[in-house]
Amino acid sequence: MRSLCALLVFALTLLGTTAAVAEKRIFIIANSPDAYGVDRCLATGSNCGAAAAAAYCESRQFTSAASFRKIDRDEITGAVPAGGSHCRGGQCTEFVAIECAR
Repeated sequence: MRSLCALLVFALTLLGTTAAVAEKRIFIIANSPDAYGVDRCLATGSNCGAAAAAAYCESRQFTSAASFRKIDRDEITGAVPAGGSHCRGGQCTEFVAIECAR
């Protein structure tokens, strides 16, 4: 009887234990030039962009920035118009993907 009880407790413990799955979300933002150079840090994946990416994720209630990088317009399906509305004065908007995790 004890072994049956112990086996049942063991089985319930195994069933109740699940691996924690971290929630991740990728945000695509315009990589607009500013006077601080944050745009270059984010686009190149440099260490100086880590603080900006982390702050962006924290502002969205995530705990950390898993990654950040410049993305091509082709990687964004249907979100960015293919026409010239994203270009002004010969300057076209570039985009950065920031992956945030909880």
